[in-house]
Amino acid sequence: MSNAVKICGVKTAEAVDAAKRAGATHLGFNFFKDSPRFVAMELAYELALRAPGLKAVALTVDADDDALDAIVAKAHPRTLQLHGSETPARVREVKARYRLPVMKAIAIATATDVKRAHDYETDADILLFDAKPGQLPGGNGLTFDWQLIAGEPWSKPWLLSGGLTPDNVAGAIRATHARGVDVSSGVESERGVKDTKLIERFVAAAHAGFAESHRK
Repeated sequence: MSNAVKICGVKTAEAVDAAKRAGATHLGFNFFKDSPRFVAMELAYELALRAPGLKAVALTVDADDDALDAIVAKAHPRTLQLHGSETPARVREVKARYRLPVMKAIAIATATDVKRAHDYETDADILLFDAKPGQLPGGNGLTFDWQLIAGEPWSKPWLLSGGLTPDNVAGAIRATHARGVDVSSGVESERGVKDTKLIERFVAAAHAGFAESHRK
């Protein structure tokens, strides 16, 4: 995974079109019902069809098999994102059951969290490093100390998340040498409402950050 830009929590055609137009690579659809970014499975599938070149990612939080069965059957995601307290064993179960790539989100606040993240490398296909949860499991607009992961070796592709905005994403990429970034609240005009101009600015800034990081 290189130069990946994931716009998470999309729920409108306008947001999808902006992400596609700007050059994003992934669309995140949030199936956590307590989130202001929650989207119905059928609508998520319709929205994903608007941008078939972008990979649809299903964000779930400690979902059981019944919930995941429904999401896979109705939303047809290309990747499953586990954003709760799922263990490495649960990641392994989900991969075996659905035969889809699994992205595991891991909250980072200390070096201990970074060490724990390595426990998921065997089973997860992609790692996502986020800030410790606030009111929601993700999408709280919170950052963490990027130096905790800067220079850390990983055997699997990973994305940086947590408090990223059009104004700081290039710097975050330079600081961590991330090859992928994920944004939700950082491209919203209000909680749960995506702003097309912010999406376009974020994607452009991310790609500029990737280009600069690759030159070093």
